[in-house]
Amino acid sequence: MVTDRLAIDLEGISLTYPDGRNVLSGLSFQLPQGVRAGLIGPNGSGKTTLFHLIMGLIPQTEGQIRLFGREMKTEKNFRRSRKKIGLVFQNADDQLFSPTVIEDVAFGPLNLGATPPEAKKIAERTLADLNLEGFENRIAYRLSGGEKKLVALATVLAMDPEVLLMDEPTTGLDAATRERIIGILNRLDKTLLIASHEYDFLARTTKDIYKMEAGRVVSAGDAALLHPHYHAHAAGDVPHQHH
Repeated sequence: MVTDRLAIDLEGISLTYPDGRNVLSGLSFQLPQGVRAGLIGPNGSGKTTLFHLIMGLIPQTEGQIRLFGREMKTEKNFRRSRKKIGLVFQNADDQLFSPTVIEDVAFGPLNLGATPPEAKKIAERTLADLNLEGFENRIAYRLSGGEKKLVALATVLAMDPEVLLMDEPTTGLDAATRERIIGILNRLDKTLLIASHEYDFLARTTKDIYKMEAGRVVSAGDAALLHPHYHAHAAGDVPHQHH
């Protein structure tokens, strides 16, 4: 595989916390550009840690991180790559910090060099794309949990990243918001890596599923074929029977 076609290329990644606990151990993982992949694993398996490593928010103990064919050795390297890779945090409150929704969504484009009028237009267009018209002047911290999650996604999409990382996007969502997010993701033409503990959600939004196991990533296979029960259908993760 040609390495410059890899959006993410991790080799021999290990991370040990100061207390001696190994979170990741010799982890290797490649995500080609254009692929929609899911990362399954229980809470505490290292999914969030892996995303934070990819974004350069924490340093690995060992191994190499290459993004778009370039090895990440310095914060400057990561800053350049963050223009192409967007992360939607598990907790939307970690992503929203401005008084109003429009300010939150415009913040990323402003950081990328857009003028204030340009950033406002981008933010308005992004909110409209997500059917969030009328949210512009709403107070971010007063939004419901589902609304916060949608706005957090808007803040990242406003920067038009080539790669979208999502950490447990369905946590705390009602069924209607969950369906909205599935619809949004399935319309995106981006490289996706979604970490979740829900097989059904990943089966409806990704093609390949990988599993976090003992601090490593292992291939679990095609999302639609993984298990007779875990496949795309309207019942989602509601208990149901097959006849």
